[in-house]
Amino acid sequence: MTGVSSSRAAALIARQDRIPIWSLSYLFIGIIGIGFLFTFFDIFDINVSFIQTCEQLVAGCTPPTSSNYLGLPLLLNLSGYVVGALILSPLADRFGRRDMLLVTLIITGLGSLYNALVTDYVNFIIARTITGIGVGADLALVATYISEVAPNNGRAKYTSLIFIMSSLGSFLGIWLGLILTTPATPFPFGLPFAVAGPSFESGWRWMYGVGALLALVGILLRFQLPESPRWLITQNRIDLAEEIVTEMEQRALRRISDLPPVGSEIALHEGKGASYMDILRDPVYLRRTIILFLMWFVSFITVYGIGAGLTVVLTSLKYLPPEAGLIAAIGTFGFIAVAVFDYYYGEILERKYWLPIAAVLTIIGGLIIALSGTGNLAGAAIGSIILFIGFNLFVPMCWAWSAENYPTRARASGFALVDGIGHLGGGVGILVIAPLIPKLGPVITFLVFGGFLVVAAAIAQLGTATRDRRLDEVSP
Repeated sequence: MTGVSSSRAAALIARQDRIPIWSLSYLFIGIIGIGFLFTFFDIFDINVSFIQTCEQLVAGCTPPTSSNYLGLPLLLNLSGYVVGALILSPLADRFGRRDMLLVTLIITGLGSLYNALVTDYVNFIIARTITGIGVGADLALVATYISEVAPNNGRAKYTSLIFIMSSLGSFLGIWLGLILTTPATPFPFGLPFAVAGPSFESGWRWMYGVGALLALVGILLRFQLPESPRWLITQNRIDLAEEIVTEMEQRALRRISDLPPVGSEIALHEGKGASYMDILRDPVYLRRTIILFLMWFVSFITVYGIGAGLTVVLTSLKYLPPEAGLIAAIGTFGFIAVAVFDYYYGEILERKYWLPIAAVLTIIGGLIIALSGTGNLAGAAIGSIILFIGFNLFVPMCWAWSAENYPTRARASGFALVDGIGHLGGGVGILVIAPLIPKLGPVITFLVFGGFLVVAAAIAQLGTATRDRRLDEVSP
């Protein structure tokens, strides 16, 4: 992976790298965040609503057996992530971050609209797959974009700020599912104001319709995003990159009295984007790719087993659907709390050190739920909050880490290789583990899910340190 260096380009990147604060409009964080709110609404809306969906689309499906039908749509949804990430991410390396961020939301919104209109299980799976294509690419491109415009000491911080919007999307997806797709049930075994029942059986369709609407809002807002200066430089569009960097400097100076001196110039590679084979032929990037892929593949077994399947898992463990959904919904408060925590404290440790902490919290939360048993909402709720804190704690820091491990000319493509393909772990895990849950019992089930995150944490320790380093030093 070689190229030529440009003194003017290197000087421009040195100017951007010395800016110590977020120097674009905070409106752009909100614009990107609206898109991420939708993508995580889509990831989590299946958690509670799938039981109602399954009962309507699959003959003979009941709440206790719905786990048998969750694996295939989840696996193909995550397979869509792989397809979308692998196909669309290289296009972002060649044609720009912003334009492809628009394309990803268009695909995702169309998939969600299709989901709202399906009449059988097969078309439900197809719709989930289409939605996954957009979501998988969007995750890769947002992480790439943030890493390229955030300050060196804040890449994980501002990825975590976007993650707060993700947590709100998951909150909306699960709570709306609880209200629209479970019957009114006396608290604490459900929600007394839930509306599902014989007179309203289409709550899950309304949820996917809401998702399509959120995607439309995100599409309209993303037209305002500026392009990444680093990407413009790889395309030799130096004048436009300089305009954006100059505006970033001026905006920063309105918030701080002076900028630090410009640092040393790093020789930059120019090019129209590197291929997957370019990445895999380079020994440095091949090793990084193997480590990060294995980390994501194994960790996603935990993340999606719980994030998309907790209600179904609990129902398989003899919880009634409204109670199971309520426990999952309460857990989203932990998701929001950990996203805020990550924003303020995510930069204090190297990225890979967050994974062992996440694994321990995930196991503790799962065991509290398992030992609380049915009917003990207080204990299960506390466990669910800790569980959601645990399996989400490391995610934004490791998104930032994955993007940092690749050079600008291949950053979106590299992220797609590790995070995109890694999503298959979530589908494979739930497909294999879900049918075994009634036999495993609560304690073993949550130990298994938490154990995969322990393995992922061990793998991550082999990775490269990137915190507070310039991108072009980490990944030339």
